[in-house]
Amino acid sequence: MVLVSAARDYVNRMLQDISGMKVLILDSQTVSIVSVVYSQSELLQKEVFLVELVDSISKSKESMSHLKAVYFLRPTLENIQHLRRQLANPRFGESHLFFSNMLKDTQIHILADSDEQEVVQQVQEYYADFVAIDPYHFTLNIPSNHMYMLPAVVDPPGLQQFCDRIVDGISTVFLALKRRPVIRYQRTSDIAKRIAQETSKLMYQQESGLFDFRRTEISPLLLIVDRRDDPVTPLLNQWTYQAMVHELIGIHDNKVDLSSTGKLPKDQQEVVLSSEQDAFFKANMYENFGDIGMSIKRMVDDFQQVAKSNQNIQTIEDMAKFVDSYPEYRKMHGNVSKHVTLVTEMSKIVGERRLMLVSEREQDLACNGGQVAAFEAVTNLLNNESVSDIDRLHLVMLYALRYEKESPVQLMQLFNKLASQSPKYKPGLVQFLLKQAGVDKRTGDLYGNRDLLNIARNMARGLKGVENVYTQHQPLLFQTMESIIKGRLRDVDYPFVGNHFQQGRPQDVVIFIVGGTTYEESRSVALQNASNSGTRFILGGSVVLNSKRFLKDLEEAQRVAKSSTNVV
Repeated sequence: MVLVSAARDYVNRMLQDISGMKVLILDSQTVSIVSVVYSQSELLQKEVFLVELVDSISKSKESMSHLKAVYFLRPTLENIQHLRRQLANPRFGESHLFFSNMLKDTQIHILADSDEQEVVQQVQEYYADFVAIDPYHFTLNIPSNHMYMLPAVVDPPGLQQFCDRIVDGISTVFLALKRRPVIRYQRTSDIAKRIAQETSKLMYQQESGLFDFRRTEISPLLLIVDRRDDPVTPLLNQWTYQAMVHELIGIHDNKVDLSSTGKLPKDQQEVVLSSEQDAFFKANMYENFGDIGMSIKRMVDDFQQVAKSNQNIQTIEDMAKFVDSYPEYRKMHGNVSKHVTLVTEMSKIVGERRLMLVSEREQDLACNGGQVAAFEAVTNLLNNESVSDIDRLHLVMLYALRYEKESPVQLMQLFNKLASQSPKYKPGLVQFLLKQAGVDKRTGDLYGNRDLLNIARNMARGLKGVENVYTQHQPLLFQTMESIIKGRLRDVDYPFVGNHFQQGRPQDVVIFIVGGTTYEESRSVALQNASNSGTRFILGGSVVLNSKRFLKDLEEAQRVAKSSTNVV
């Protein structure tokens, strides 16, 4: 429960000591930080009657002196300016200022100078500058996520902003955990190295006092890696519940927007999928699609039993009992219809896009060798009218990543076929992916064919057969975690920052993926943590990817790179 608990604890502490009616004022990022760990009804219990965004509060002039304002903001230049204006003409009886990260001295002076009417009761730093979507998985929701693919010279201020946001997020995760880590990074990634060095500078030089926690025998580890080291995972169709919902429909801050799926009642057009608030989801989020269907059937059966017993109201006592249990009944009804709707919608998409067929090929390309058979299979699917454009693109990309060196002629044939069958994809996007994340750019043993140990493991897996052809792929992150547990993560591939090194196995490890995580990887982390290996992993990233977002970032980076070379 690490990250969710830490963020919840901060929100609790902000709200519980301020009595009376409150308005909670957030910015576009802290609204995500709060919404994933605190529900609307919980806010109401803390007497929060209004939640507003800081920039829309600025536009309103109406006085609300009966309310106490609780601000929770990122300490950005823009937010400080909003506060300056609002404190100069206060609309609320009191203002309590909480920031998700470290304030600069100059910012404190600006706030003090603006508070001429002395409405500010307190100014605090509560280190929760990350969105804790699951107990061991956090994201930063960085809008310009394509920046990690661009060379530093293309947009130096944009890249600096991108790096600063990541350093801010990572540092508050460690402040919330009250630890200071040793830091390692992926050698082949300039951006991973830069973020590692800037994080180290903050923790060991600029703010060393703040990070001076009681030392443990073995320091925790922060490992910074680059999404481009495993471009396969975000391209695959998914078959476990949480990952599949994100791939086929989309999850943002643990919410799923179903408004485009047809005629749903208003209250079901946006649903919450949170392991903290939904016991069924918590129990099934990592299960595969086939098993989910069975679990939902059981849940529907249970609900029907409850509904039947509620129909049998004969006496006043029965009625009183029903009224008492009605909120629970409503909640159960809402939960059943939510999961039935999600699974029905996904089944429809799976059928329309022939995903069983497509995904079997994708898994083959990701997990099994055999270039000739792979070329034939991909060609057949490109010719298949019922396969969608986006799935054709995935297949060609997965083929290209695996066989870029083996048969350039056949790769060109696939490029040409893709261009003629799916003209909306500009030629060059697959080549741009290879330039970004091809074999010469990668550190890890993505296909398990560089390292003798991995080759042997793959052979053993091939002999044993796979339990489920749709979920046989394991992300590269799985191998990375195994290497850390066994003390085999090579210094030459993942150097330490500064003169640090690690003796013994770390008990706490935060792996941050620049460019974004996937729910397949967070599942891998959760299962690894459940195996009680003695090492606890936390996964973080700049965004949470599905294939759509990964391709959008790739297209945007290609566009910017192209226009910058034209200028030169």
